[in-house]
Amino acid sequence: MNKYTIAGFCMALAVQAGLAQEAGFKTVTSKSGTVLGYSSTSGVKILTVNGEKFKDLNKNGKLDKYEDWRLPANERAKDLASKMTVEQIAGLMLYSQHQKLPSNPVGFGAGTYNGKPFEESGMQPYELSDQQKKFLKEDNLRHVLLTALESPEVAAKWNNTAQAFVEGLDMGIPANNSSDPRHTATVTSEFNAGAGGTISLWPDGLAMGATFDPELVKQFGRIAAQEYRALGIATALSPQIDLGTEPRWYRIGYVFGESPQLVTDMAKAYVEGFQTSDKTTEIKDGWGYTSVNAMVKHWPGGGPEEGGRDGHWAMGKYAVYPGNNFASHTKPFLEGAFKLEGGTKKASAVMPYYTISFDRDTKYNENVGNGFSKYMITELLRDTYGYDGVVCTDWLITADEGKTPGDFAGKPWGAEVLTIAQRHYKVLMAGVDQFGGNNDKGPVLEAYQMGVKEFGKKFMRKRFERSAVRLLENIFRTGLFENPYLDVAQTKATVGKPEFMKAGYEAQLKSVVLLKNKAQALPVTEKKTVYVPKIYTPVKTDWWGIPTPATFDYPVDLNLVKKYYNVTEDPSKADFALVFVRNPQSKEGGYSAVDRKEGGNGYVPISLQYGTYTATTAREQSIAAGDAVIDPTITNRSYKGKTTTASNIMDLRTIEDTKMLMGDKPVIVSVTADKPMIFSEFENQVEGIVLNFGVSTQAVLDIISGKAEPSGLLPLQMPANMETVEAQKEDVPFDMEPHLDSEGNAYDFGFGLNWKGVINDARTTKYKK
Repeated sequence: MNKYTIAGFCMALAVQAGLAQEAGFKTVTSKSGTVLGYSSTSGVKILTVNGEKFKDLNKNGKLDKYEDWRLPANERAKDLASKMTVEQIAGLMLYSQHQKLPSNPVGFGAGTYNGKPFEESGMQPYELSDQQKKFLKEDNLRHVLLTALESPEVAAKWNNTAQAFVEGLDMGIPANNSSDPRHTATVTSEFNAGAGGTISLWPDGLAMGATFDPELVKQFGRIAAQEYRALGIATALSPQIDLGTEPRWYRIGYVFGESPQLVTDMAKAYVEGFQTSDKTTEIKDGWGYTSVNAMVKHWPGGGPEEGGRDGHWAMGKYAVYPGNNFASHTKPFLEGAFKLEGGTKKASAVMPYYTISFDRDTKYNENVGNGFSKYMITELLRDTYGYDGVVCTDWLITADEGKTPGDFAGKPWGAEVLTIAQRHYKVLMAGVDQFGGNNDKGPVLEAYQMGVKEFGKKFMRKRFERSAVRLLENIFRTGLFENPYLDVAQTKATVGKPEFMKAGYEAQLKSVVLLKNKAQALPVTEKKTVYVPKIYTPVKTDWWGIPTPATFDYPVDLNLVKKYYNVTEDPSKADFALVFVRNPQSKEGGYSAVDRKEGGNGYVPISLQYGTYTATTAREQSIAAGDAVIDPTITNRSYKGKTTTASNIMDLRTIEDTKMLMGDKPVIVSVTADKPMIFSEFENQVEGIVLNFGVSTQAVLDIISGKAEPSGLLPLQMPANMETVEAQKEDVPFDMEPHLDSEGNAYDFGFGLNWKGVINDARTTKYKK
């Protein structure tokens, strides 16, 4: 048996159990061991050449190079690209909008089944929607982004349905399905669309960063990759390896931290874990049937957003570098994700961020979004640093922006005045291979004709083939051309299996940070009586502005708390109190339509404290400004002198009220945070503070009760006040004054307590400011 023997970690079981025929696909094993999977309805036949078997994907009755699994992936990709029409390559360049299985009846990601909403269609949740059939067949799309899945079984069956469908089309190119992070312990994906189905639950972003443990990240990658492939997912739109140097940034919760070295090591471990198949499933150079392509993001680093405003909205289109620290933000890519120790060598794909890296283009002097920037993609990433993998735009950069800087719509920053087709052309000329969130090949073909007019047909054909080869290589290397099908029983056995769940939970425990433990108030090991106050949660909106009603309720499941302690509603009968809160949440995210309507520029502070904050020390003049479409008259985005209050200020009031009710009895605060925060508002009033960055309540309670010892460390600084936040430079790490607590401990990068006191170990020695 050679290196091609195992065609998937599930297929041997599928054949033995006789399940392949049942599931609508067949398998055949070639002489040297390669297992081929093909649909009984796609029209694909099996060719036999010198005793070896191959799939005749284009149905021409002969073995083409791209069908020959004995050849290197690059050679196969070049052969297939040369055979594809411009229309087919244009489809390959598309990356679908978010797909839910089954599709929603209305709203974002809506779909129909034979013209009807799913609930009325009588169809199964794993069948293709009308819209999916269209973009797979008519637009030649082969890269599908999956969000919420009803179950692993539905995901596997949908994969088999989709793969059989595309196998019967044209060149038989399989679908390369992908996912945003879906292993987070809060069971939500990046866009809060939900992961769906039982899957192992792990720390993510800052939570994983708080472990300071790259080996743990690599373990996660290997486990997550197995679960992804069992769901039919061969590309991860992760990791997010931006530096968290701007503490107000909306997306800082998804990064590993602010330390260039820590993030670099975490990036390398994550990509290594996802992309490297073990020896039993390897095809070549670390790639194989349990590999998942990693798309690292966001080149050249999306962290230094001015004022913390995020590039998903026009209000946050600029990344700024007041500390001239651009190079540090590229380090996690150049020394981490692009410099692997294993056979795959580098992350197979990279995504530029929406932002305009303000005044960083020293050749063309353009201030355009990174996906439109020839300087950022061709001059730096390709030519200077030698990266030849796939570059995919962030989602919807070619679409039109909204009516105000606070609208969630297209993100064509710096290219607002161009048409949609012209934006596609600018992206292509910048050196990008793929368009995120675009199901329609039409604008890509218009862009092709623009290139023909400017440079000629030969030039544009070569340009298209270059991208096609990169995109196809990632499909070949993961074995999808040989066998894209899944054994549903093996999927159900793999996704969320007990040892994976156990490993994920242990990682959650390692991510929890003990910040304060006055007079050894923790752990509370005995089954004492606890008071848990209810929390008022105001109306909040998701990415797309859809509101969730306000609530006044317990912030955790009391039945879970009762497994550890007796619970009372009367503080006078309690031995101690547990207050569960979130870090301060910004009302507006940095832009207020009300302020604009009242004659202001619309820009308001993003505060990291609960109480009312007035930005008296903010910049007089913003570093970057201007919007060619919405309002070209706004040349200063300063919010100096303006006031804001956290939407969840009642969290602070609840802490204060609880302390008043408890008197001298201990109050322990459990904070779930998605960014740094100001602790000075309540820290000296309470005995204990336990911080997590989005893990399960059970993991927090295991720490509080002493079932596990805390070992997490702060992956970024907790500022002393908002004045130090305003004074820091968006692109520079470790430049804030950290909070100093009543016990004399500074809440600085790398700080954390265990039961003995301040943690000093190999991690704190290796990763310093």
